[in-house]
Amino acid sequence: MARYTGPVCRLCRRAGEKLFLKGERCATPKCSVEKRNYPPGQKTARRRKVSDRGVQLREKQKAKAIYGVLERQFWKHFEEAERRPGVTGHNLLQILEMRLDNVTFRLGFADSRNQSRQLVRHGHIIVNGRRTNIPSYMVKPGDTITWHEISVKSPIHDEMAAKIKNRLIPLWLTLDIANMSGNILHPPVREEIDTDISEQTIVEYYSR
Repeated sequence: MARYTGPVCRLCRRAGEKLFLKGERCATPKCSVEKRNYPPGQKTARRRKVSDRGVQLREKQKAKAIYGVLERQFWKHFEEAERRPGVTGHNLLQILEMRLDNVTFRLGFADSRNQSRQLVRHGHIIVNGRRTNIPSYMVKPGDTITWHEISVKSPIHDEMAAKIKNRLIPLWLTLDIANMSGNILHPPVREEIDTDISEQTIVEYYSR
């Protein structure tokens, strides 16, 4: 399955803000946005005004970087959002949030979505008692997400178990810290998604 393999700090610098793609590192002075708060690439003294089209493109690229989705899959998610009843932008964010790799991250099983994606791909996460190694798998209300019985003995599980007490869990999820398992209560509404994305701008980009 295709994925972005380049330097993720470059994506934050291009967006001009922290996208928290490296977990705890982004909150330290080592963060590239803190040390080099300017876009990557050749420097120029001339500043160009960004067009409306450019603003829309940047917002779409930012959403793709945050959720770790490439263009083809992002477009499929957008098409699905259009088919669903309701507001297309809200539907798009809901679809992105209900991906297994994102839910694993939201539950505190990983420091970042990239790490969460790797955990899923390596079979550390199970859904309703079955191993699921597809990061884009769409969870549903009532699903139970937990660690594989073999993975419970791994160092990464112990590391996450020590950190999970300090994580804030979204209201549309429940977490059993003792058993390191979570449940999906309902699809998230916009007020329960704290991602700083202007979904309407993305809809305008694809609706040109």
